[in-house]
Amino acid sequence: ILSFCLKTHPNMRVPAIKNITVQTSESAVAWTLDKIQTNPHDAFFYIECVCNAWFTFEIIIRFVASPSKLDFVRGAVNIIDFTATLSFYIDLTLQKLASHLENADILEFFSIIRIMRLFKLTRHSAGLKILIQTFKASAGELILLVFFLVLGIVIFASLVYYAERIQSNPENDFNSIPLGLWWALVTMTTVGYGDMVPKTYAGMFVGALCALAGVLTIALPVPVIVSNFAMFYSHTQARAKLPKKRRRVVPIEVPRGPHRRPPDLKNPKDACKAGRQQQVMADLPRRNQTIRTRGPGNGEEC
Repeated sequence: ILSFCLKTHPNMRVPAIKNITVQTSESAVAWTLDKIQTNPHDAFFYIECVCNAWFTFEIIIRFVASPSKLDFVRGAVNIIDFTATLSFYIDLTLQKLASHLENADILEFFSIIRIMRLFKLTRHSAGLKILIQTFKASAGELILLVFFLVLGIVIFASLVYYAERIQSNPENDFNSIPLGLWWALVTMTTVGYGDMVPKTYAGMFVGALCALAGVLTIALPVPVIVSNFAMFYSHTQARAKLPKKRRRVVPIEVPRGPHRRPPDLKNPKDACKAGRQQQVMADLPRRNQTIRTRGPGNGEEC
């Protein structure tokens, strides 16, 4: 990732040298320096080769050593790691096959997938795990937030487009509703780049309503997300204070008493016990009296 970022710096790139054949009687070959197009330094290529060779070796070893191959393939972190490593080989192949292209930066676009390796830190960072769990628990609120934002963006983009056309405005920046979508998004999220601003009073009024609606729309689901984050954070802190042997959650088994067989009413002893229990439950105030009853079995006295 560091190599991917550094090779885009102007000081880390070298000018591209093109081989131009001059059509003369002697077919001379001349070299010209093209300062418009630059390429990364060759050192970054060797660094990426070493790093991706190590990542490939790591993926193979982890796949072979995993107890469940299916769970390994389904793992989100493993999919990201495999995709990021595969993008290097795809980029290398495309550069070899399409080396004649003038704009090679298009091929380097596939290298952006390697930034996804940052998600591998979730295995070692408790904070990122808490953040991901918070987003999962707040998925409903986030979907609702996006829905209301899209609804408000479309409404206010249409309103500001027609509001700016009501009065004569030669400096109108809203030439179409799609341009108004960008303005509405920037205004509702309270960013406000200032590249597009309404010039008429009607457009300013629509802009004020758009800003207020954006603040209210974004502020409503925030307490739920913060509550989920606080819950997961407190749970993680409490779990970290436990001994390592008790951190793993084990299902609790309900203790069972000694197994008792159902009474056999044909047996004289079981019949007497059953009859005695029925007599005590039916006549609780006289429990201290002598109980003489006949069992429901074969008529023997208890």
